[in-house]
Amino acid sequence: MLLIRAKHSHTAQSRSRRACLTRRALACLLAAVLAGGVFAPAPALAEVRGTDQLLGTTVAERGLPAVACPNVTAKYALVVGADGTVYFARDADTQTHIASITKVMTAIVALDSGMPLDTTVTVSEAAGTVGESSAELAVGDKLSLQAALTGLMVPSGNDAAIAIAETVGATLAAEGQDPNEAFVAAMNAKAAELGMTSTLFSNPHGLDVGEFDNEMYSTARDVAVMCAYAMKNETFRAIVAMPTAQLTVTKPDGATDIIDLTSSDLLLGNYEGACGIKTGFTDTAGYAFAGACNRGEGDLYAIVLGTPSENARFEDTKALLNWVYNNRMTYALAHSPQTVPMDVDGTVTEVPLIAEVPQSAWPDKRVKATLADPSATVEVFAPEGNVSQELVTRDLPGAVSVGDVVGTLNFYQGNELIASQDLVATEDSPAPDLFQSIGFWWDRLWAGFGGTELMAEPVLVNETPLIYSKAATDQNIDDIRAIAAGEAPLSEGDPSSDDSKEE
Repeated sequence: MLLIRAKHSHTAQSRSRRACLTRRALACLLAAVLAGGVFAPAPALAEVRGTDQLLGTTVAERGLPAVACPNVTAKYALVVGADGTVYFARDADTQTHIASITKVMTAIVALDSGMPLDTTVTVSEAAGTVGESSAELAVGDKLSLQAALTGLMVPSGNDAAIAIAETVGATLAAEGQDPNEAFVAAMNAKAAELGMTSTLFSNPHGLDVGEFDNEMYSTARDVAVMCAYAMKNETFRAIVAMPTAQLTVTKPDGATDIIDLTSSDLLLGNYEGACGIKTGFTDTAGYAFAGACNRGEGDLYAIVLGTPSENARFEDTKALLNWVYNNRMTYALAHSPQTVPMDVDGTVTEVPLIAEVPQSAWPDKRVKATLADPSATVEVFAPEGNVSQELVTRDLPGAVSVGDVVGTLNFYQGNELIASQDLVATEDSPAPDLFQSIGFWWDRLWAGFGGTELMAEPVLVNETPLIYSKAATDQNIDDIRAIAAGEAPLSEGDPSSDDSKEE
């Protein structure tokens, strides 16, 4: 068995809109001019920090250009997939206030309590007069628990938060214990259960001033854990996906009132795949957002805390989500500058020439081979690194026919095997006759005494184009991406590929 490992040092960013990349590049250029370097802090501007982590490795360690990295204003941020993959992190374990994102845990405790969703919730004096963000509930109003949860999550109602905490807390409280205190204790117990080790709640709504100025904190990483758990509940998921909603409440006099609500999540209906979850703001916390997005490949959570404005939190979220989606790409496995004809059952087609495999029965003959599936692709995330290939050949001591498996081509991203394809012969090649075999045996016997081996070397023709270039700019990154996806041909001297190297 012969093995060739071809490694390349390439890069490319996957699909992204040129306008988005231009905006990122300009933002980073401006930050560099004002602060004296691409990775220097630029207050109130989107920036790339050398300490930002991409897949667990800092931007500085990766040596990536700013155009290849997400630019955000948030002090703390995290992007994580449903499978737990952390794509981006900025001070994600630093404790900070999270304002109304607290309400996600309020909803979790209420839903996990097992209390029926049609349970009546009554708005108390404390709930109806709490102030700040509101579901427009009045003292004495009665509504279902599901309606209260809608008032909690859609417009970020502090009134709904207290009403829920008092109603659910009453079923959790020990004798003589305040229902609200019992509810907050349940919030902290749930946080501990979920592994949110850097989180402390002190109320059900997240206000942190005046009478609510108590110790409370969380982190971007803990918020992501909380949100991923909450989104497993279909009731919660349906509520946070609503850009608008209506509440039906019963007034103290028995009359029915309809309250129209508008979500504080401005991405709903305005950003592809947006499906929640929660905004937050206080003077201490700044503007914050925990967003979820799903484009058919599972939930993606973007957490941004401590942004300077309402618009910034949504722009940050979009920048982070776009960066992940734009770097998910389909990588074509066959990238050969040559083709050969292949006759299968009388039908001749041109296929990519991937390798030439030694036919060991002969001292100087190789068999042309292609991939078993020349159109095969693999899904990759560009910042994980460039693709390399490994040729493993089979011993071919006899005749070879078209379609015979003559080896394997393995593909790696970093050190991880991401794809493997059989190599099949594109031509027939007979075995030597008896007299030729005897002659070759004799020649090889004598060659062996001289320390040489009479057999052709394998040739790897296939190339692995760049998917990520440290020299990438918004001018050439689309071209690099198109070549790697097989949407544009390789050309001689193209900067998106290197010649294969054997080792």
